[in-house]
Amino acid sequence: MNCELIVDARNGTGESPVWHPTEQALYWVDIPARTLHRWQPNGAQQAWQGDEMLACIARTEHGWVAGMESGIFHLEPKADGSLDSRLLSTVEHAQGGMRFNDGRCDRQGRFWAGTMLMDMPQGAHVGALYRHDGEGHLHLQQDGMIVPNGLAFSPDGMRMYLSDSHPNVQKIWVFDYDIDSGTPHNKRLFVDMHAYPGRPDGAAIDQDGCYWICGNDAGQVHRFTPDGRLDRSLNVPVKKPAMCAFGGANLDTLFVTSIRPAGIDLSDQPLAGGVFAFELGVKGLEEPAFRG
Repeated sequence: MNCELIVDARNGTGESPVWHPTEQALYWVDIPARTLHRWQPNGAQQAWQGDEMLACIARTEHGWVAGMESGIFHLEPKADGSLDSRLLSTVEHAQGGMRFNDGRCDRQGRFWAGTMLMDMPQGAHVGALYRHDGEGHLHLQQDGMIVPNGLAFSPDGMRMYLSDSHPNVQKIWVFDYDIDSGTPHNKRLFVDMHAYPGRPDGAAIDQDGCYWICGNDAGQVHRFTPDGRLDRSLNVPVKKPAMCAFGGANLDTLFVTSIRPAGIDLSDQPLAGGVFAFELGVKGLEEPAFRG
């Protein structure tokens, strides 16, 4: 399977790729750089600078909803490269030095996002998963996590997937999901990633309900069927693919963002931090807009 480099972005932590169907453009963030990026298939690129670390985004009718450091914000990109930001809800972190991490909307447009301690090697179980109700309130749904990741929802919205990507955990769970109340229940193990290459990072769902998960540290993206069986693996020319998303005119391109670690020899992965694309012949789903 050919993997094309579309942007040699050199992102410190490229995350949360989202295809914007109206603009026919890919958006994503570089967390430590506090930057929102946009790429269009004609090669045009733009970037906007935020006031805090940007971790996860979902589109809105006018702009974006984002999980950042101190809470959930509405962001509106401006022509001068700045981001107008409006606080939607604050978060009470378990301790200092935390931020939001992975997040997205469920099929009904509720925004979900998890938090983590930025000093990840501590392995502190202070991370949590929240649901934003669209009315300025965050509802705690899962706590005691280290690095919440891999959040995704099945095509019918009745399954929710969640992982913890810390090396001490490396598990993916699946929940039954009440689409009326936005409540997950019946948590059970979906995949133990100790059995496969890489730690479970960001994820996407295709039209068949299969779960695509980046294998961080292994340079792979794995596809698991709804019953938890490994169906295929794709090779990415970097060690740390971070998150994947379907996009393109027919939603049959898988985009993959990645991480460029600081302070190490990158001669064996010079494209680290880039954004890549696979033409799969498999279609994804349009990401729901936030309906706050």
